[in-house]
Amino acid sequence: MGQVGQEILARAPENAIEPTLDRVARVMELMGEPQRSFPVIHVTGTNGKTTTARMIERLLRELGLNPGRYTSPHLHDLRERIVIGGEPVDEQRFLDAYDDARPFIEMADRESAEAGGPRMTFFEVLTVLAYAAFADAPVDVAVVEVGLGGVWDATNVADGQVAVITPVAVDHAHLLGDSLEQIATEKAGIIKPGAQVVAAVQEPEVMQVLLERCEEVGATAQAEGVTFGVLARDVAVGGQQVSLRGLAGDHPDLFLPLFGRHQAHNAALAVAAVEAFVGGGEQPLAADVVRDAVAAMDSPGRLEIVRRSPTVVVDAAHNPAGATVLAQAMGDSFTFHRLVGVVAVLEDKDAEGILAALEPVLDHVVITRTTSPRALRPERLGAVAAELFGDHRVTVVPDLPDALDVAAGLADEGGGVSGGVLATGSITVAAEVRTLLGRTGSAS
Repeated sequence: MGQVGQEILARAPENAIEPTLDRVARVMELMGEPQRSFPVIHVTGTNGKTTTARMIERLLRELGLNPGRYTSPHLHDLRERIVIGGEPVDEQRFLDAYDDARPFIEMADRESAEAGGPRMTFFEVLTVLAYAAFADAPVDVAVVEVGLGGVWDATNVADGQVAVITPVAVDHAHLLGDSLEQIATEKAGIIKPGAQVVAAVQEPEVMQVLLERCEEVGATAQAEGVTFGVLARDVAVGGQQVSLRGLAGDHPDLFLPLFGRHQAHNAALAVAAVEAFVGGGEQPLAADVVRDAVAAMDSPGRLEIVRRSPTVVVDAAHNPAGATVLAQAMGDSFTFHRLVGVVAVLEDKDAEGILAALEPVLDHVVITRTTSPRALRPERLGAVAAELFGDHRVTVVPDLPDALDVAAGLADEGGGVSGGVLATGSITVAAEVRTLLGRTGSAS
């Protein structure tokens, strides 16, 4: 897949968005509207989108359906983003989809250039390939995660029968706006006429925007804490024990092998979304389906233990809201006598906000960088960290592999046996630490 992968990656990156669906819609039209050949569960929000999409897909598979799943970004391999029946799209199917779509992509590129516009972006092309592969499979339903925002996101050429809204917070402010209302308005764009909307707990101003959109287009809203949610939760070995309320019934005493209160809420959101999809929210999912699906849920790169002695946990938190949830989860689910952070942040992110959220739970922080060309220089990030942590709690190590070794040594200081390392700040950190520690095979 090498040459094709390079062709796609050479296009404008996924954070380079244009406020138009014209190019993707044009390719879909030329290809016979493949995104209309299957129902869609569309997922947006600020944090938790990928995990919630994975959870929804796992429940659908437990029901005996053949789902497609489109998520972003990937940890290790481009094909992780397009999953059919629980497996990343195989190389031949990916190449076939690209061969089928290439002439139409080139036509859209030419038409855009003639109008003074850019070529299709990397994310737009990949979205086309996902919809084409899902139609070709065919899948029974596609679980589609928004790339950025909602209204103008490439995925929005499809109409979701169910729209899932994870918690909304400020992120990508330079692209989506710096107020919650602006960001919520962008994300509400995936709510289509007649859809069922399943929304996590939101700030009041966000929920107001979502409800106004539902009223405008005749969609039905289901809100966490009102019609579904988490009834009970206890920390357990290897995860947590949870009781969930779905839209049509309760599901008590489930084992969820993931850490953090937020994962219980993601699971409740997923159950509600699937109940909305298969029974219009009127028919509860079978107890054994929910029990078995929840017990099999995973989320690579999200509060994931990738090594023991010392324990190394990776998490893809990349904004202050995500870092706050991560800090809460570390305190809730782990009992380290000493916790050392390994933090690298991309230059367009709120580094100060991320570090401030992590400061209360980290005894020491090792500042570094990943191989991403967008990575913030360690010296700059280290200066920000020193303001928050104090110089004595900050070490700057320019290369991530060395930073991981330094952090492991710091975690073991004092001879304790329960030191831990938390590597976070971007999905690139999670991916590169997973690779360094040999955990590249379970990110599908």
